[in-house]
Amino acid sequence: MTTVPTALSARIPGSKSITNRALLLAAAAEGTTGLRAPLVSDDTLAFRTALTGLGTPVRATPDDSRWDVTGSGRGPRGTARVWCADAGTAARFLPPFAATGRGTFTFDGSAQLRARPLAPLTDALTRLGARVRGEEPEGAEHRAGEPGRGKGTLPLTLESEGLAGGRITLDSSLSSQYLTGLLMAAPLMDAGLTVEARDLVSRPYVDMTLALMRHFGAEVSERDGAIAVAPGRYRAADLAVEPDASTASYVFAAAAVTGTAVAVPGLGSGSLQGDLRFVDALRRAGARVETGAGATTVTGTAADTSAASGGARLRGGFTLDMGPISDTFMTLAAIAPLADAPITITGIAHARLKESDRIAAVAQNLRACGIRVEEGPDRITVHPGLPRPTRIACHRDHRIAMAFSVLGLAVPGTITLDDPACVAKTFPGFHDEMARLFPTYAQEELR
Repeated sequence: MTTVPTALSARIPGSKSITNRALLLAAAAEGTTGLRAPLVSDDTLAFRTALTGLGTPVRATPDDSRWDVTGSGRGPRGTARVWCADAGTAARFLPPFAATGRGTFTFDGSAQLRARPLAPLTDALTRLGARVRGEEPEGAEHRAGEPGRGKGTLPLTLESEGLAGGRITLDSSLSSQYLTGLLMAAPLMDAGLTVEARDLVSRPYVDMTLALMRHFGAEVSERDGAIAVAPGRYRAADLAVEPDASTASYVFAAAAVTGTAVAVPGLGSGSLQGDLRFVDALRRAGARVETGAGATTVTGTAADTSAASGGARLRGGFTLDMGPISDTFMTLAAIAPLADAPITITGIAHARLKESDRIAAVAQNLRACGIRVEEGPDRITVHPGLPRPTRIACHRDHRIAMAFSVLGLAVPGTITLDDPACVAKTFPGFHDEMARLFPTYAQEELR
């Protein structure tokens, strides 16, 4: 008879995706919205600070367990310089919101964020009536023969007297965040907005956006491949932020590779987050998954000690399209060496344009571990193998650091991180929580 381990209860912070969307929607609504259990991290604090710079008051309780956001029911007014830090959501969500207002707004961010593309968004805003121009970064020097900075990246300045709205076609093959930013701003446009999103990636994030927009009173419909948002007003609406499903992927994967059971309360069958579907990948790899109304639990299996498996805890030999949940593909790829056969992940071309080229970064680090890897423009195949001691190049990417930390937990003494603090972007307490759940987690080695 197999003994089922008692599930450990993981303390996963609030969803970054929900927190930042809710911050913007609350700013666009008329009245005060209370956000309960928001994520407190580098990205969300940068987003909150940017919003206050655009004139939206945000009052936090001393323990940051609740943020009260007082919106005006319209777009910003005046002149503002907005610092987005490393937060891609700030750079993609805030310009459309600002463009529905009246004034001149300059957006800038870190060198990492300046490297990320914005052209589909800025082109759409131009077509809708905003004037967008590129800016030179402060202190930048032009070399002879180099072109001037375009409006396809930060920094950029937009001037607007509101947006008329209408119907547009949007290239959504690089990121769903361009579409999300436009949709959230749409009720503040004179005629609303209808968007035909071409080659849309990460559809679950758009579904989350639409659900939250409806929570704040927007009228949204879909027909013939287009999303239509009626003009109108958002209304203040309190919201409890559920735990972050992308972040939960690391503790779920840790359960799968250590043969333990981990539950995440508050992340259940009613979740707004598509990334909870990561547990389906773990189920395919042999873990047991239970998703109820109030929690999701993953239980790892005991290691297969047969000679053929090499002691593998995971089952491989499959191909999985993780395009809709690409923020979690690194979690699966990092533990894939522990499977009994290769695992191929497809549909992730847009992951090359995140905080790092994530396909290349994962492949580079796995090869440094002595693992055989094949990669293509939109895919990666990871073969079984025993990782050798390696210092992981995090590329200032929180998800690279957290994913490979799970591999280090499964094969103790093999993994160190060159930038363990980068996890603060979304989960400042990551290392402490992993050590609490898994006593063998070697924080001192990671540092």
